[in-house]
Amino acid sequence: MILIADGKKRSRLWGVFENRGEVTAERTETDRCFDLRPSEFLAPLNDRLVVEWNNPRSWHRRGSSASAVRMPVLEIADRDKVPFPGFDGVLLPYHQLRDMVEDSRYADWRAALSEVQGIYLITDSTNGKQYVGKADGAERILGRWTTYARDGHGGNVALRELAGQSAAGEAAGTKTDHARHFVFSLLRVFGPSTPSSEVNSAESHYKAALMTRTFGLNRN
Repeated sequence: MILIADGKKRSRLWGVFENRGEVTAERTETDRCFDLRPSEFLAPLNDRLVVEWNNPRSWHRRGSSASAVRMPVLEIADRDKVPFPGFDGVLLPYHQLRDMVEDSRYADWRAALSEVQGIYLITDSTNGKQYVGKADGAERILGRWTTYARDGHGGNVALRELAGQSAAGEAAGTKTDHARHFVFSLLRVFGPSTPSSEVNSAESHYKAALMTRTFGLNRN
């Protein structure tokens, strides 16, 4: 078992190998060689299992005595976990939005976005045009953005037009992937108990401030 130092007395599992025996033909006066093969044993825990290496000055353990060594499991984690950057730091291209609503690495994002109402911004990166939207009531930001991740337009008239999905187009099954150009961000968030009237007022303000009715993608 190969474990890599992961700070202080922490060691992370790198992989497990099976010893198929010595390769006697490669033995020299100073070296012995062994046929080591990667093993599937504990493979799902590679790079995730962290144990306490109680004596960092000793870089190996003998298999015959390893059972007597106390090496408690400290964590089983996903090293590729994507940390939530805070509401002011959210900036998601469409492909990443789709990962966010499905991938286990974004669990912290989903937890945060499922707790807030808010005003969001969608920008078309091909021309800079913007759409201001809201997520209020029980839907929250996560619920609203999950809809966009699934269909690319969320039912919004202008975004549906860009996606080539008019009512007739949807009936005929017409679809494009224009949504890949969309970038999602947050303008303002509200607690779950904020009245819808306050969220509506903020939405109207941002539409006016960003002029998205005149120059952008808002139709009302």
